[in-house]
Amino acid sequence: MGTQADHAGDTLLIVDPDPDFLEWAAKHLAADNLRILRCNDAAKAVKVVEKTEVTLVISAMDLQPFDGIELLDRISRQSPRSLVVLTAAFPTTTQIIEATQRGAHDVLRKEALAFELRPVVESALRLHEHRRGAARPAQAPPQPQPEGRAVMIGTSRALQQVFKTVGRVAGTDAPVLVCGESGTGKELVAKAIHEYSKRRQRRMMVINCGAIPENLLESELFGHEKGAFTGAIARRAGRFEEADGGTLFLDEIGDMPLAIQVKLLRVLQDGSFSRVGSNEVITSDVRIIAATNKELAGEVAEGRFREDLYYRLNVVEIRIPPLRERVEDIPPLAEFFLERIARRNGTARMRLSDRAIDALKAHSWPGNVRELENTMARACALTASDILLAEDIPLASAPGKPPALRAAAVDRLMDAAPSGVDLIDWAVREIAGRALDRAGGDLRQAATSLGVTPSDLRKRLHPRT
Repeated sequence: MGTQADHAGDTLLIVDPDPDFLEWAAKHLAADNLRILRCNDAAKAVKVVEKTEVTLVISAMDLQPFDGIELLDRISRQSPRSLVVLTAAFPTTTQIIEATQRGAHDVLRKEALAFELRPVVESALRLHEHRRGAARPAQAPPQPQPEGRAVMIGTSRALQQVFKTVGRVAGTDAPVLVCGESGTGKELVAKAIHEYSKRRQRRMMVINCGAIPENLLESELFGHEKGAFTGAIARRAGRFEEADGGTLFLDEIGDMPLAIQVKLLRVLQDGSFSRVGSNEVITSDVRIIAATNKELAGEVAEGRFREDLYYRLNVVEIRIPPLRERVEDIPPLAEFFLERIARRNGTARMRLSDRAIDALKAHSWPGNVRELENTMARACALTASDILLAEDIPLASAPGKPPALRAAAVDRLMDAAPSGVDLIDWAVREIAGRALDRAGGDLRQAATSLGVTPSDLRKRLHPRT
C-alpha cells in the first residue's frame, strides 16, 4: 500500500491484486486535493477504511481472502458514506445485479477503464460533495397523507385558484367540468370535490368514457337486463344506480359517442334513465363531475359534442394549468413523490440536489404531473445513492418538435456539412461531439443525454478505432 499525496481533500482507495494496475490507476487518477491509497487484498482494505475516512473505493471483484462483493458489504457497514466502484474483466449479470442491490456506485469492465474510470470517479466525487451540501431536503415535503386520499400539491397562484374553486363548489350539487391536459390531475380534483362535499359518505364512481366501446358504454352507465344483448346473462346495475347519493366522475367526456350523449342529457335534466333492455324508468340522485383534455367548445362547433349537453355539464368549469406553466410547483411535487415512494418501499427518502431541481424545472413536462411521478419512481429504482443528481433523473425527450422546426434544424446541419463527406456519418459525429461538449467532456453524462451507452458514443465519435 502506498500514498500518492498527503494533504486534505477526498481520499481514494484502490484495491487490486495486480501491482501494475495499481500503479497505472494511481497515475491515471492523480489530481489536486485527492489522496490516493493502494492495497492488494480485501482484508487490508477493510483495515484502511477502519482507520481512514475514505471517500471512494475502487475495488476488483476478484480478491483474497474474500471477494469484492463481500468487501462492499463490509465497507457499507463500517463506513456507510464511502462509495464503492467494483471492477472485473467480465462482470456477470448476477454480479452486476447483486453489487447494485448492495449499494455499489458502479460496476465497470476492466477493458473500459481507460475511458470510463476517470468520469466515474469524478461523478462519485461530485456525489460525495453534493451529499455534504445536502444536509436538508431542498424543500420540505408536504405532511404525509393517508393513502387513497386526494392530495393536491402546489404553491403556484394558478393552482391555489383551483383549490379555492374546489372549496367553493364542493358544498353544492352543481355539475363541474374539469379541463386540462393529460396528466395534470383532473381525477384528483374530482376526488377532492367529492371528499369535501356532503356526499362524501357515499360512493364516488369513475368511468372512462374513451376506454369503453360504444356498445358497452351504455350498459356501464345505465345497467342492463338479462338477455338484453349477447353476453348479458344476468341483470346488472349501472354506474348511475351504484353511485346513487354520491358522485359520478365521467372522465374523457369529450370521447363519449353522440348516441350516449343524448341519454346522458336526459339524466342531467330529470335524474331518470332506463336499463338497456328495459322500459322501466329509474331515478338516481347523482352529482356529475366530468373531465376532458379536449376543448369542448371546439368539439361543439365541429358537431362532435352536443351543445345542450355541454352547457349542462359546464355549470362550473375548473381549468388545471399544465405543469410547465407552474414551475414553482415542481419541487414540492417531486419531494412529495419521493416521500411517498420511500414510505411504500420502507426505505429512507431520497433527496434532490440543487442541480437536479434545476433540471426538473427546465424540463417541459409534456406528460405533466403523471410524467413527473413516473420520473421520480424510475430515478429511485435505478439510483443506488441517497441523493439524486441531475444526471440521475431520466428525463424523457419531449414529443417531436413541429415539422417546420425539425426541417430548419436539418437544413442548417446539411448546410454546415463539408462537401464530399458521408452526410449521415458526419452528422452523427457532430451530434455526438456536441453532446460531449455540453457535458463538459463527461462521456457517461453525454451518452445518457443521447440515450446511448458510453461505448456506443465512443464508437460514434471514433468510428475507426
